[in-house]
Order: sequence, then structure tokens, then C-alpha cells
Amino acid sequence: MNIIFVGKLRGKPLRCQLQSTKQVFFCFSLFATLGLTLLYTGYWFGNQRATGSELVALERNIGEQKQLISQAKLNAKSEMDALVSRIGEMQANVIRLNALGKRLIKMAKIDPAEFDFSHTPAYGGVAADENMVTVDFDNVISQLNEDLANRKLQLDVLENVLMNQQLKLASKPSGRPIKTGWTSSYFGMRTDPFSGKLAMHKGMDFAGKEGSEIIAAADGVVTWSGRRSGYGNLVEINHGNGYSTRYGHNEKLLVKVGDDVKKGQVISLMGSTGRSTGPHVHFEVLKNDRQINPASYVAAK
Repeated sequence: MNIIFVGKLRGKPLRCQLQSTKQVFFCFSLFATLGLTLLYTGYWFGNQRATGSELVALERNIGEQKQLISQAKLNAKSEMDALVSRIGEMQANVIRLNALGKRLIKMAKIDPAEFDFSHTPAYGGVAADENMVTVDFDNVISQLNEDLANRKLQLDVLENVLMNQQLKLASKPSGRPIKTGWTSSYFGMRTDPFSGKLAMHKGMDFAGKEGSEIIAAADGVVTWSGRRSGYGNLVEINHGNGYSTRYGHNEKLLVKVGDDVKKGQVISLMGSTGRSTGPHVHFEVLKNDRQINPASYVAAK
């Protein structure tokens, strides 16, 4: 058997002659071994290359997961900081509401035991598992919101109480209806200066200089401003809660019907109109449309 190699050696084809069966078998075995070796080598290199690509992809994936974990940690820390800040603000609001409530209690002169802002409202329940030491921020925030709602409810009640007290104080006549002057006649039976007979005097008289200022004894609305028999120029003010006051014998009226007036506001000037012997103001206090003794109201401050 002749085997001719295509390559040239010294310008001629290389020829190999196999003369025996052993030589032929050996040659074929050699070529088969060489072929298998080349095939395995190619497979090995290809497999190594594929394995390297998988490792690179895996390393890349691990890197991406590390970045995601780091970002998640940053986000969690940021959210936790925001949550802690929010809880701090809510706790500060509770403290401020407690301080405000204490001041309102003093202003309203209420028994502090009724609105104790220094302690949380009393409550109880079955004990939780002592082995659980986790912090549930949702429950913390819910509890703070409940505390704020309770404080707001307490403050609303206090506000209503305080407003009612202020309204009652503002609507209840107190003090003299003049800035300067003196008391010239009291409430009750007296000798009538015109008839000389005993008669009921249903108010108090305050004398002074003609033209001096007459002031409202309490907040209210003017229900009369004009002439009335016996009173001369009269101002009548309704203060609510059944109270009203009258100011008679004025020289000049400075308010009209429907005007809102405040305690201490000048409503008229002293005169001697109507049934009067000289400059003074006839002051009446009415409770449910009935004249009552003004002395205790005049003495009140």
C-alpha cells in the first residue's frame, strides 16, 4: 500500500509504502489516535471556554445581587430614619398638647384630676409573650395617633368649658357703669324725690359730671337706644343667659339698636333727661326681664 502526502518535500511529493499488514494496522492506529486526540483536545478547550463564560456570568450575577442588597440596606436605613423622625415629631406634639392642656386647666380652674395630662389614659389587657422583643413600628405609630386623638378630644372638651365660662363671664354684668363719679342712690324702698312718698327704686343711681362717659357693664347687643318714659334717653343691652342692663337719663346716646358692644365700651354720655333731678345714670340689672339688685354685680370685678 502506498500513502502519498500532499505536502512537498524538496519539491517532490512525499510517498510512504506500506508492505505488510502490521504496518498498515499501525499506521491506521496512529492516525485514529491522532484524530481522537485532536477531537478530545477540541472538546476540552470548548468545554473550558463554556465553563469560563458561565463563571463570568455567575460572578456578574453575584455582583448585581450584592448591589441590590446594598441598595436595599440603604433604602431600609433611609426609611427607618424617616420613620424615627416621624415618631419623634408625633411624640413632641403629644408633649406640646400636654403642656397646653395643663395651662388650659389652670385658666379654666378645673380640678386637675379630671383632666390629667401628665399621665396616659388608664388601660390594661392580657400580657403579651415576654419572649417577643421585636418593635412593631405600626403599633407604635397607631398608639401615638390614638394618644393625639385622646388629647384632642380632651382639649375640645376643655375649649368648650373655657368658652362657656368666658361667655358666662362676659355676659354677666360686673363693675360700675361709670368711669368717674359716686353712688347717689341704692336699690330698694326710698323716698321719691318728686312725690316725697316711699317708692320702690329698681336700680342704682351713679352721679357725676354732665357729659362724663357711661360704659357697658358686660358684652351684649343693644336692644333699645332712644327715649322712654321716665328714663329719658335710655340704652338697653341684652347680654344673653337671661341678663340685660339699662342705662337711663343720658345726655347723648352713642350706640344704636343692633350694635354689638363690649364690656367697658362707652355707650352714652351722662345727662339729666327724663325724670331726673341732676346729672346721673340710672343703672338697672334685669334677670329674665325682672329687675334685681345691682349691688352684687357692681361690686364684682
